[in-house]
Amino acid sequence: MPKAVRRTFVLVTTPVALLGAAAPSPTGSSGVGDPYFPLSGNGGYHVGHYDLTLRYDPGSGHLDGKAVLTARATQRLGRFDLDFKGLTVTGLTVDHTKAGFRRDGQELVVTPKRALGKGERFTVTVTYQGKPGPVTDPDGSPDGWIPTDDGAFVAGEPQGAMTWFPSNSHPTDKSSYDFTITVPKGHTAVANGVLLSERTAHAKTTFRWRQSEPMAAYLATATVGKFTVQQYTTRDGIRVYNAVDSREAAAAAPVLKKLPSVLEWEAKLFGPYPFRAAGSIVDHAPNVGYALETQSRPVYDRAPDLSTLVHENAHQWFGDSVSLTSWKDIWLNEGFATYTEWLYAEQHGGDSAQKTFDDLYAKPASDGLWEFPPGDPGSGANIFGTPVYARGAMALHVLRTTVGDPAFFRILRAWAAEHRDGHGTTAQFERLAERVSGKKLDSLFQTWVYAPGKPNRP
Repeated sequence: MPKAVRRTFVLVTTPVALLGAAAPSPTGSSGVGDPYFPLSGNGGYHVGHYDLTLRYDPGSGHLDGKAVLTARATQRLGRFDLDFKGLTVTGLTVDHTKAGFRRDGQELVVTPKRALGKGERFTVTVTYQGKPGPVTDPDGSPDGWIPTDDGAFVAGEPQGAMTWFPSNSHPTDKSSYDFTITVPKGHTAVANGVLLSERTAHAKTTFRWRQSEPMAAYLATATVGKFTVQQYTTRDGIRVYNAVDSREAAAAAPVLKKLPSVLEWEAKLFGPYPFRAAGSIVDHAPNVGYALETQSRPVYDRAPDLSTLVHENAHQWFGDSVSLTSWKDIWLNEGFATYTEWLYAEQHGGDSAQKTFDDLYAKPASDGLWEFPPGDPGSGANIFGTPVYARGAMALHVLRTTVGDPAFFRILRAWAAEHRDGHGTTAQFERLAERVSGKKLDSLFQTWVYAPGKPNRP
C-alpha cells in the first residue's frame, strides 16, 4: 500500500447487542495479541476456508451476505470470537446447529451448543445484512467496504475485512476463499484469484471467484463497479484479469500494458510468481487516497503510475505470499516493495538505488524520515508512515551494499521461497540474511531497522 493522504482520526463505534446464553469456559481469546491491533484476529481456532456469498445493490448500498467458515479448533472451545463490525447478524449456526451469539464492539462472540474438542473440525455459518461502510484507522484513513458512486472499493488493510464478512482477521490466520457475488446487470464484481464463472439472469449478474492459495483476510476484496474487463494468460501461464473504470481507462492503459513484463522482471529477482492469477482493479475512488495489494489483483483508487504498479505487485511476494506475524514488522512489506521500485528504476533507465538512497540520506535529522524506526513504528497510526517505506528501503540498500549483490538477491529469493504461503518476522529475516551472506548483521539491523533517529552514514 503506497502511503496515503491521511485524515484526522475518528473513532468508529458499534452498539452492543446481546443474544444467546452466557458463555461457558474454556474460551478462545478475543485477539491474537498484536501490539498495535490487540482485538484483531481470534484465539482458539484456525480458519482453513471461507465461502462467501454476497448480494450487493450499489443504488441502495445494501449488502446481503452468507459466510461459511470451515475451521479447526486449536484448543477446547466452549466459546470463540469472530471479527465482525456493523452489519446485522440474522442467523448463526455451528455445524448446522443454532448457536448463541452476542455483539461486543468489533467482536461477534459465538457460543456453540456443545463445546468443541481440540483438533476438531467445525463449520460456522453466519447470515447477515445491512449497509456496510468503512472503519477509520488510527491514522485517519478509511478501511474496509468503501462505497463509491457506482459500487464499492473494498480494501481491508489493516482491519477492514470485518466490515463486510465475519473472520479471524489477523495476518497470522491465512485461508483459501470462494466468492459468489451478485450485482445488478452492467456492474462487475471483482474478487481474488481465478474467475470460475459469470452468469446473468433476471437483470442480475453473478460472479464466482476462487483464491486457492492461503490469504490473510485483509487482502480479500469484492470490489464492485462499472468496469471494462480485459482477460488474458501470460506466457508463464498466469491468468490476468484487469477491471478498469472508464474514467480511468486512458491513463491506466499504458501502465497496465506493462504488467506482464513487470511480473516477469520481479520473478527473475524474487523467484516464481506465487499465485495462479494476477491483474488489476482500477476504480475511480478519489476520496480513498491509496492503492492496496489485494492478493493476486491489486486495487487502485485511480489509474496507477508505473512505480505504483511495480510496488503493489512486489507485494504479491512480500506481504501476500510471505505475510506478517505482527503489524510492527510491516516494513517487511512496505520497505521491500519500495526498494523494488528503486531496483526497477535502476534497471530501466532511471536513478540508481544508490542515488535514491543518497538523496534521502541528505535529509536533515529533523525530517520526518527519521521520526521512528521502521522495525517498530510504535503504533498503528505510524504503520503507513514514511519511515516504514523509505527508511525500510534504505535498510535493504545498506544490507545490499554490505553483503554484495549476489548474496543480497539470494537472500530475497530465499525469503520468498522459504516462507511462501506462510509468515515471517524481522528476526527471521535477519537470521536468514546472516546464514546466506555468512556475515554478522546484528549491528546493521539494530542501526537501520530498530534504532530511532538518523543513523550515521554507512
